[in-house]
Amino acid sequence: MPSSSITIVSKCTVYPDEKSNIKSLKLSVSDLPMLSCHYIQKGVLLTQPPSSTSFADLVSHLRTSLSATLHHFPALAGRFHTDPDGHVRILCNDAGVEFIQAKANHHFNIHNILPNLQDVHHCFKEFFAFDRTISYSGHSKPLAAVQVTELADGVFIGCSVNHAVTDGTSFWHFFNTFAEICKGGKIKISKSPDFSRDTVFDSPAVLKFPAGGPKVTFSGDEPLRERIFHFSREAILKMKFRANTGILKNNKLTATTNHEILGKQRNDSLKTVNGDLTLTAVLESLFKNNSNRTGEISSFQSLSAQVWRSVTRSRNLAPAKTTTFRMAVNCRHRLEPRLDPHYFGNAIQSIPTIATAEELLSRDLSWGAGLLHKNVVAHGDATVRRGVAGWESEPRLFPLGNFDGASITMGSSPRFPMYNNDFGWGRPLAVRSGKANKFDGKISAFPGREENGSVDLEVVLAPETMAALEDDFEFMQYVS
Repeated sequence: MPSSSITIVSKCTVYPDEKSNIKSLKLSVSDLPMLSCHYIQKGVLLTQPPSSTSFADLVSHLRTSLSATLHHFPALAGRFHTDPDGHVRILCNDAGVEFIQAKANHHFNIHNILPNLQDVHHCFKEFFAFDRTISYSGHSKPLAAVQVTELADGVFIGCSVNHAVTDGTSFWHFFNTFAEICKGGKIKISKSPDFSRDTVFDSPAVLKFPAGGPKVTFSGDEPLRERIFHFSREAILKMKFRANTGILKNNKLTATTNHEILGKQRNDSLKTVNGDLTLTAVLESLFKNNSNRTGEISSFQSLSAQVWRSVTRSRNLAPAKTTTFRMAVNCRHRLEPRLDPHYFGNAIQSIPTIATAEELLSRDLSWGAGLLHKNVVAHGDATVRRGVAGWESEPRLFPLGNFDGASITMGSSPRFPMYNNDFGWGRPLAVRSGKANKFDGKISAFPGREENGSVDLEVVLAPETMAALEDDFEFMQYVS
């Protein structure tokens, strides 16, 4: 994208409106591996604020609100420091975050940057600071930045945050709080972050780095395509039905209902079954009345299995080729005792599930979904602690990328409250991300804007794989 597509109007440093009471926070076993990852880049597209508010006034209000928000999240206004013993810490020294005001060219409006069923518009990559900045750079650079870009008929608020400081849960907690304060000017926020470090992730282990710091573990220069695929609530329930046919076999489905569920090609929520119930209602009733809830494969596991199958088929891999589906999971509720749900930092682990291409594609959806379900269910307290112990015995950076051409990495979550970011004039129209941490096979899950169980998948693939996926009927029949 040409650099002239946006104009930087101003840059400044925003400081917390009160001094931090926290001196420092040591990076944990879950934080340290992320030092070789790019900063997280996520943002929201909004309509223009009311005409009574000038853009200059809006920018001023956002700066003031950001300053107030940083008081509650002092870690983001700090910098990294490596102790003589090798431990990396966040010095909560109120050094501030970067704030950028930008203006897009006049032809960028909401209509032409949100095309339906097309690749993500290239302009979004320019709406974030710290492009491809590695998290280790937090020793000298701000740990967060906010860029506010004015469009012809809208506003994009993009946030870049060091990935060794936050995972997705903490990132959206900060973003939601920023919006909450901007909208209501609150002094007391609804959900305060928990900065405690007396957890299983706190460790004396030291991660050693090469001279000059670590590098990203993937190329970043390969040709890629990026699309948002939308899956309605009904489409996901249909996949969940296919994935759970084994445990639902004792339900008395009529032939008509079964035909509607398995044979319907379009996601028409108004379609009736037996003349009175929507297909969505029938499916929801089936799962509600299922007696084997423990063994039930979830909606997201079903969707993930479909992605795994279809991308693997689109890659045209050799039958014996081992494929990997890697899924990031939140460990806060998996530990005993549980971490505070608002624990601030990284509290994630990666669950890899493997199968050969032939195993995955010669069986039905329920087989692959069952593998994913089994691994997720097994990832409880003991598994989390084994993962921590394994890392302590061999400290290492997180190997982000697709090293064998047969891997998929699922990040983010449709459970994150991305559309709760009302800055005072309405909910976001869309959620988008920057260039950070993208490679062939990287997929990010967002909630659908309807927030009724629908999901948007941001899919990044090699161009030839994306073209094949767009022709994959089993996948595309669920896309709307």
